[in-house]
Amino acid sequence: MPTANRPANHLYYGDNLDVLRREIGDGTVDLVYLDPPFNSNANYNILFRSPTGDNADAQIEAFEDTWHWNDRAEDAFDQVARSGHTKAFDLLNAMRGFLGDNDMMAYLSMMAVRLVELHRVLKPTGSLYLHCDPTASHYLKLLLDGVFGPINIGNEIIWKRTGAHSDSTRMGAIHDVIFYYRRGEQPVWNKVYQAYDEAYVQTHYRRVDARGRRYRTDNATALGLSGGGYTYEWNGVTKIWRYPLERMQSLHDAGRLHYTRSGTPEYIRYLDEMAGVPLQSIWSDIAPLNSQAQERLGYPTQKPLALLERIIAASSNEGDVVLDPFCGCGTAVHAAQKLHRQWIGIDVTHLAISLIEKRMQAAFPGVAFTVEGTPKDLASAEDLARRDKYRFQWWAVSMVDAMPYGGRKKGADGGINGIIYFKPDGRRTERALVSVKGGEHVGVPMIRDLHSAMTREKATAAVFVTRSLPTKPMEREAAAAGRFTAPATGKSYPRLQIITLAELFRGRRPDLPYIDPSAAFRRAPREDGGRQGSLL
Repeated sequence: MPTANRPANHLYYGDNLDVLRREIGDGTVDLVYLDPPFNSNANYNILFRSPTGDNADAQIEAFEDTWHWNDRAEDAFDQVARSGHTKAFDLLNAMRGFLGDNDMMAYLSMMAVRLVELHRVLKPTGSLYLHCDPTASHYLKLLLDGVFGPINIGNEIIWKRTGAHSDSTRMGAIHDVIFYYRRGEQPVWNKVYQAYDEAYVQTHYRRVDARGRRYRTDNATALGLSGGGYTYEWNGVTKIWRYPLERMQSLHDAGRLHYTRSGTPEYIRYLDEMAGVPLQSIWSDIAPLNSQAQERLGYPTQKPLALLERIIAASSNEGDVVLDPFCGCGTAVHAAQKLHRQWIGIDVTHLAISLIEKRMQAAFPGVAFTVEGTPKDLASAEDLARRDKYRFQWWAVSMVDAMPYGGRKKGADGGINGIIYFKPDGRRTERALVSVKGGEHVGVPMIRDLHSAMTREKATAAVFVTRSLPTKPMEREAAAAGRFTAPATGKSYPRLQIITLAELFRGRRPDLPYIDPSAAFRRAPREDGGRQGSLL
């Protein structure tokens, strides 16, 4: 529970299965939205903008959406067998008999054991929305039936995620699938409306008044109504009216009556006063994010904020807890914060967690949340360096407000792991290269290589982040790179700086003028913080 020292909102770095079991109690979550990998057999890159404009945006692998049958898949399968969800395991086992021990089966085993945990953490009034595509949607629906029970499906939602396109061997694939399941018989449900489509507006709201407001008219008589009406003369016409005389007079005085040629009144319904169409299961009114969208952050598979706002508004109330166990760039937690819900986000990459931190701070200045699972001290940072070289590098890069650079292929980055953008004159953007070394042995050749990279890349400065203490010769080699002066202040700065992990935890950061910490990620627009109105 949130306290004065522990906010209600949490980001967790780690495997969501471990986090769910360790951190999330039974029946504590109101709404789960998950947009897991689709088993697309593809790698997805995150894009980072280049403020200098002299190079194309950098790319780095965010996640690999490929699964293989191995010991981990076998273990996930066994965990479902032992979970007590007999029907879910029966379905999973039948799928294994049909599919065999292949990549799809590995994906389904991974998903099944997590769906069991997500079912556990939901309140009896809670709901789950699983976002997928037709690659595995038919299998996932069976697993959801097994975990939640087939009677608890709310909807199979079709979201039109892209426009028409040509495919040489089949029809154009333009939709995703979102499965909505209820935890119990009485879930939270708030009626949400979609806007009328243009064809309906043109045919049903054809009239426009002097102020430019579209309207339609409804019969004001009570003919055929089971409850009867009121008989009197109005405007020279005697009929059975649906309104009493006093009400008819007030509508006339308010300008809400339209008179036909015969003098018969009709009630005016303005388009802008109508709620819209109650939400249906085909969503074609929320456009995907194109490359020019203001909210686009460069993360692969990023979904529109409006999509998550609709789901959260329909199946939760203010103050409820929203959980996204595959939170990616954080669209679900962003929407939850905007709609005044509490939230929990989990992701297995430091890139995602760093991106969400910056996104939330930019969109909601002063927002309170904890970040769990990332290194909090020297020992945990060294442990990460031993376990995963690349995730350690990305974490260290985020610590110095740098943009990640390079990928997983050996030699692809030339020893450069990040780029810091800064403005020595307060206006023109220049670069500092970042090299991260998590090994136990460092030496002068590494400093020389970084200096050479500075020359090659025409970078003004460089930062060498090291797990191990630098030697005196390394410090002399770095000092030999010289200094540069910021014209705006006249202050000089070392061109090549060495920072240890221990110093990072003591608060030391690169000594550079006018660092732009938002340059590493496309900045999320700031939200106004007001209460959200009715959603269309």
